[in-house]
Amino acid sequence: MHWIIDVFKKYAVFSGRARRQEFWVFFLFNLIATNVVTFAGRAIDSSVPLIVYTLVIALPLLGLAVRRLHDTDRSGWWFLLTFVPFGVIALIVFYATAGKPEVNEYGPNPKFAAAQ
Repeated sequence: MHWIIDVFKKYAVFSGRARRQEFWVFFLFNLIATNVVTFAGRAIDSSVPLIVYTLVIALPLLGLAVRRLHDTDRSGWWFLLTFVPFGVIALIVFYATAGKPEVNEYGPNPKFAAAQ
């Protein structure tokens, strides 16, 4: 549960690094929550819940995606591949790639920093 809370605590933080586990746990949480909100919206015959949820989650998700890219030693600007056909495939590969074990320009490895 702390992985999800940490993302919301850093909702507008675009510096630093994020572990794979943090990214994918939040991704799974977001997938489940989106389905629940969509179901609730259909139950009341309104798209307002999904619009509100999307607005609430957009900035934390963007910050997490940028920090995850930083962990793989890539600039956050790679996130713009989202808007390119088939660019999402490259981003999924980047997100699934192990982070660099050494310190990079974005900071120390969060995996080893958490273990200390």
